[in-house]
Amino acid sequence: MREQELILYRNFLDEDTFTNIAWLMEHYEDEFYNKEDKISLYFECIHSLVELGASHGFQGNLWHCYLANLLVNSENSYSMAAEVRGEPVGSLNDVALCDIQVIREFYEYDFSRMEAALGVKAFAMVSNYVSDEKAGKIYNTRISKRIVELAQTLAGVKTAREMKDSLTQFYKEYGVGRFGLHKSFRIVHDERGVYIEPILNIAHVHFDDIVGYEVPKQKLIDNTNAFVSGKRANNCLLFGDAGTGKSSCIKAVANEYYDKGLRIIEVYKHQFQDLNAVISQIKNRNYKFIIYMDDLSFEDFEIEYKYLKAVIEGGMEKRPANVLIYATSNRRHLIRESVSDRAEIREDMHTGDTVQEKLSLAYRFGVTIYFGKPSPMEFKNIVTTLAKRAGVTMPEEQLLLEANKWELSHGGISGRTASQFIDYVLGMQE
Repeated sequence: MREQELILYRNFLDEDTFTNIAWLMEHYEDEFYNKEDKISLYFECIHSLVELGASHGFQGNLWHCYLANLLVNSENSYSMAAEVRGEPVGSLNDVALCDIQVIREFYEYDFSRMEAALGVKAFAMVSNYVSDEKAGKIYNTRISKRIVELAQTLAGVKTAREMKDSLTQFYKEYGVGRFGLHKSFRIVHDERGVYIEPILNIAHVHFDDIVGYEVPKQKLIDNTNAFVSGKRANNCLLFGDAGTGKSSCIKAVANEYYDKGLRIIEVYKHQFQDLNAVISQIKNRNYKFIIYMDDLSFEDFEIEYKYLKAVIEGGMEKRPANVLIYATSNRRHLIRESVSDRAEIREDMHTGDTVQEKLSLAYRFGVTIYFGKPSPMEFKNIVTTLAKRAGVTMPEEQLLLEANKWELSHGGISGRTASQFIDYVLGMQE
């Protein structure tokens, strides 16, 4: 096999399953190596393929799915160019074709001779694999299905060029690597530096799941629609009472706009100094990114907001057109103010400057959306709607009476309280 000839897709050589199978393809008949060791290595590879099928929700020929998964996750100069403008021109295109010719040999490999020489029969178990419907924690069902379809397509083409064309179309349609296959991400900063890591288990919240708040939701939708459509859009601050659906709306944005190329990157307050490094990694990608900050607020002694101010507006480098910042907060003015800030006599003679400094961060969000505590009537509507959706069988009069008792001892009237109450009722009902 010619795996050592790979250039753009050389990261395949970092994959143990790939290199182990490539080694077996070369040496399964070599008597210099112990046969039992080769059999053990072969079954280790089969084990890896089965685990792949279970964790990723893949079906059919898991060897082909494995190769397709490597291809769609390989962030190289060709795949990243293809996700932006389709097939590139020039020498890069020729290099990619050479790599695909090598990879096609692995797709077409017949394992029957290897199994006959080793005296085993195992490949049949992974060549027509049927996955559990509940399997697949790495990708959502749509992406798993698309990779399986890509694997089948790549296995069925007649030439390396056709194989490359099919792969290039996937890159253009879905993207490549972690940004192409996942909805939301977090920032990790360790000894390797700053990098962006996928969040594998995101809540499947949609705007229809959030009862009420039609005007705030529409305002958020309008701003996000403009952003993903390539129009002018503003950084957005969702503020108001606790438990009113601010964070749920951001989760709904991640789910609703994933198909339109929108990705969410969650950032915590202590990571603001990494924002420039994060933006440098995403500014040239073919996606729209929302940097999301939950429960944003600062005390007097905290200075992290200064990093954020420079990123939003005010720094020398212009914020990329494919990046917006969305934040949620219980405060309209994000930095804690005290009475002394507005006192006429204090150590700081320029009182107005101090006040403006503390207000300037909130003013840099062009769209502010208020989520207020629901009225008693709105709370009743939230409770009854959620109960109906969940299949609660309790009579409505009793349900509302119990809901009122619940909210008195569980944080007061809010959408979160209503949701927690319904979970409680379901637990008792079951």
